[in-house]
Formats: sequence, C-alpha cells, structure tokens
Amino acid sequence: MQLFDAHCHLQDEKLTGDLAAVMARAATTGVAGAMCCGSAESDWPATLAVAAQFPHVQISLGLHPWYVSGRQPGWLDRLRALLAAQPRAGVGEIGLDHALENADLAAQEAAFLEQLALSIELRRPASLHCRRAFGRLLELLPRFGPHPAGFVIHSFSGAAELIAPLAKLGACFSFSGSITRTGNRRGQAAVRAVPADRLLIETDAPDLPPVIDGRVPEGPNEPANLVHVLRAAASLRGVPEAALAAQLWENALRVFPR
Repeated sequence: MQLFDAHCHLQDEKLTGDLAAVMARAATTGVAGAMCCGSAESDWPATLAVAAQFPHVQISLGLHPWYVSGRQPGWLDRLRALLAAQPRAGVGEIGLDHALENADLAAQEAAFLEQLALSIELRRPASLHCRRAFGRLLELLPRFGPHPAGFVIHSFSGAAELIAPLAKLGACFSFSGSITRTGNRRGQAAVRAVPADRLLIETDAPDLPPVIDGRVPEGPNEPANLVHVLRAAASLRGVPEAALAAQLWENALRVFPR
C-alpha cells in the first residue's frame, strides 16, 4: 500500500532536526511520496534542500497569506526564477485567510491572484489555503476559468455544497487529521461528498495531528501519521483502506506528476 502526503511542511524547523528519522518512520507506514510546500521567502531554500535530500518528495513554492505582510520587493520575480529552475515544482502554499486577525485582505488577495496567475501561466499545480474565505474564493477563481494543471485545496474545511462548483474550476480536495475529530461533522460530510478522482489526504505536518487511539499525540505531526487519516477517510466513505489508498495514489500522481 503506497500513500502520498498531499500537503506537508518538511522544511519546518520542528522536523528538520530529525528529518531522516521522520522520513524513515513515514516509509514504514507506506508513505512513498509527499508534497512539501514552501510558505515564505525565508523557507524557500530549505524547501529546495528537502527535495534535494529526498527524491521522492515533490515541492511547491509560494507565499502563504500569513506571510504576505513580510514580503520583500521583487518577491514574485524571485519566485518565478525559482520555479523556472525547478520544472517539477508547483506553486504553493498560496491562498486566502479571512480568519487572520488584523490582516491586510487587499494585499493578501493581490498576492494570491498574482501567484495563481503564475501557476496558470506555467501550467503548474497550485496548493491553496482557504480559511473562512470560500465565498470570496468562488468569486475570484472564475476570472481564470478552469486551471489547466489543477489545484488542491489543502485541509479542506468548506461545506459539501462547495465541492461541485470548485471541482468544475479544477479543484481537488485534500483532508487532514481534522477529519479524525468526532466533532468535525462538516469535514466528515465533505469527505463523503468528494468525487473519488478528486480526493487526496495529507498530514499538514508538523501541524494538525490526527486523533490516535482516542487522543491527540504530543509533539509535531509527521507523515507517518497519514495512515490514520487514510483509515478515517476509508471508514467515512465505506470502502476498504487498500482500495482507497490505490485511488489516492493515482489521484496524487495525476495532480502532482513526477
């Protein structure tokens, strides 16, 4: 059984000190691929270093909405140059976050649109963050039409009713350990509603750990915990874990081609 972690941050300092062991533990649970997303100019070099160290890890580079206020002049040109030098890299993590306190939403939106346009121009898959902003996302995306390379909304937290209109624009939907929480009924309903060929799972390591044996483990989340997300998704969809894993692997390699 091969698993693909569709969204993680292996360049995070919570993981880099022991990254070889982290990846070895992931391999023992079947994780054979991962999408590692850079989030700020400051972590793009570390994200590139992860890809150089682990060939089975794919990367995306982008400016996360949390870090838009710290962007430097010429950031988009630097991103373009890095992507040109990394023909397998996607664009991300980018997006909208209306839950962020004191956010400059206009700057956030401008950075998102510039990066989304870049991903379309380069025909690279995009990894999207969207928190309490799905209404605005659905207003913005149709300006571009269906994304030629597709995009992934990571740790999807929207209602099931949003899935069909977003899928028409090229979306896939990735679910994290949040679906293992019994109170997350909206997320669990969304897992059931996503078309089989649009479904992905992730850890968002080192964040969003799953519930394991009735409790949330201490310490940073890591890709080895992806198997618990798989187990929850298979249970919610009423399918065997192995069958779902095969479908998810196929989906991941279509969205993030090697």
